[in-house]
Amino acid sequence: MAFEIFDNIISGENQPDRSTQVWTFLKYLNFYRVILAAIFVSSVFIEANLPVLGGHNPGSFAITAYIYLSIAALSNFAIQWRWPNFELLILVLTLTDITVLTLVMHTSGGIESGLGMLLVLAIAGNSLLIAGRTANLFAAIAAIAVLFDQVISNMNQSVTTNYTQAGILGATLFATAMLSHVLSKRIRESEALAEQRGVDLANLAQLNEHVIKRMQSGVIVVDADARIRLMNESAWYMLGLPSMRNTGNKTLNFISLELANQFEAWKNRQVTETKIFRATGASVDILPSFTSLGNNDTSGTLIFLEDTARMAQQAQHMKLASLGRLTASIAHEIRNPLGAISHADQLLAESKNLNSTDKRLTEIIHSHTKRVNGIIENVLQLSRRGNTMPENIVLNDWLNNFVQEFALSQNIDQSTISHHVMPNDIKIHIDPTQLHQIVWNLSHNGLRFSIDYPANPKLEIRASLNDENSRPFLEIIDHGPGIDPETAQQIFEPFFTTDSMGSGLGLYIARELCELNQAHIQYIPVPSGGSCFRIDFASTGLTH
Repeated sequence: MAFEIFDNIISGENQPDRSTQVWTFLKYLNFYRVILAAIFVSSVFIEANLPVLGGHNPGSFAITAYIYLSIAALSNFAIQWRWPNFELLILVLTLTDITVLTLVMHTSGGIESGLGMLLVLAIAGNSLLIAGRTANLFAAIAAIAVLFDQVISNMNQSVTTNYTQAGILGATLFATAMLSHVLSKRIRESEALAEQRGVDLANLAQLNEHVIKRMQSGVIVVDADARIRLMNESAWYMLGLPSMRNTGNKTLNFISLELANQFEAWKNRQVTETKIFRATGASVDILPSFTSLGNNDTSGTLIFLEDTARMAQQAQHMKLASLGRLTASIAHEIRNPLGAISHADQLLAESKNLNSTDKRLTEIIHSHTKRVNGIIENVLQLSRRGNTMPENIVLNDWLNNFVQEFALSQNIDQSTISHHVMPNDIKIHIDPTQLHQIVWNLSHNGLRFSIDYPANPKLEIRASLNDENSRPFLEIIDHGPGIDPETAQQIFEPFFTTDSMGSGLGLYIARELCELNQAHIQYIPVPSGGSCFRIDFASTGLTH
């Protein structure tokens, strides 16, 4: 078994990876070895220092001390370079300790000199670094060496032999090896547990950081002096900051003076409710909330930033869900009698006995049943919309395809519509189906009101980036009569219309679709005449 142990040590098989801490302990153990060897060497020159050392054979003791100091000094370089492998290095150094300390004890008067305790220290120190069976093997070798020393001394009759003390020392060596092994095992288990807990904590910290970064709500953590300790990407976006960067020891004043003022007011208990604000360069309204991370004034504070548009969007989803249930039941109750009225009107119109007045009445019935059916379709369209499926869209390419499709559908020349995107690589993040419905509705209205405009283009579509926050926008401009200020305040309300044949739901649907995609639509009067509907999108990206 001893040969098998030595084989595994030399080959390095079945040995665990050694951490930096273990090599550091070996370095300190070797430092003790160097000091001990230096004391041995110094006693050669200073006889009054330790007269017991080498007292029975000074020449052999001196040679042993020099060799021990040389090996200890060279071991420092081996430990520094970590060569050869850890187990082989421990083997060499432990056998060296046993051999040298046994010789030192022999040349200093044998076991009666009391130097056998140095073997106990050597076995204890090295047993902390090696496996249990190997530690017991080294203890056995040390015990055999002590007994062998007694046999040699007895044969030479150079010193007084004491086999009882030798046996006690051998038992002490075994007990030391086993106790050191138990202690080493517990240390390793504690180290492994601490390492695993460290990994778990690191993983948990990484998970928390990932969750915070992915949160749609803005999160800021500040200390008692309002210095920023943590800030996620959503907070940067909401506050209109150009890019993520290291905040260091910056305070809230560095990112938003309004937020800093509200924080101070909350901290001093001057207010109980926070106010909605919009940071400089930002495109969203923000509602902050503050939560203390401790029970005293020196604790940090967790700040949540909520996008009120997103909150409104969630409320909108709830409203549409309720509207969907209502409109589904209304449509079921109205469509059947409406279909019967429309069918009866068609049969009546086919009658040959109708005079001109009756035919005009059937036309009115047909027109209004068609209008009512259109209103039902529009309301159902609102209720059927589910969650958005946004995509990254290159706006210039999308507009080229849209204009071709729209011109073909309306049976007009493409020169009737002009479109321009600057820069031409603008990207937007929106549901393409819903964007198509918004722009189609606005373009259809614009073209209808520009019908009397003598020149081309009758409709202009242009897109660019906002100078203040670099966010993309799209404008649809017509050359119609425009909208008076009083009417402009109501055009996005449901069922409001100035057209007797309109349903009043077109612009309302466009606004709802924009809000679902975190975009914003507004009416802008054109000084030269006409109307401009502008869509400000939620985010931007350039392909370069």
